[in-house]
Amino acid sequence: MQLIHKNLVSLVLGAAFVAPMVIAASPLPQDRKEEKQEDKKEQRYYDRDHKDYHTWDAREDAAFRRWLEEKRYQTDRAFSRMKSKEQSEYWKWRHEHPDNDTDRH
Repeated sequence: MQLIHKNLVSLVLGAAFVAPMVIAASPLPQDRKEEKQEDKKEQRYYDRDHKDYHTWDAREDAAFRRWLEEKRYQTDRAFSRMKSKEQSEYWKWRHEHPDNDTDRH
């Protein structure tokens, strides 16, 4: 009987020590939601030819849609799924058609 009692006490005590660490390490639901929203807001892409980064936001997406229309590509294509040659063509076009502000990249 004492052996069962010792094992049970050890198990409960061990769980009491581990539980706070497990709870503290897991992200809260609101943290997960904020992370997902941040991922949707901005993503950065590297332009190998011009050796710079471009932040993908609503304005960049609108410019990308204009480029797709000019090239007569499907307008529902995703930039991230395009071949690297097509992505390079887009960045070349984008540098030739900049927005009015200069601090975009």
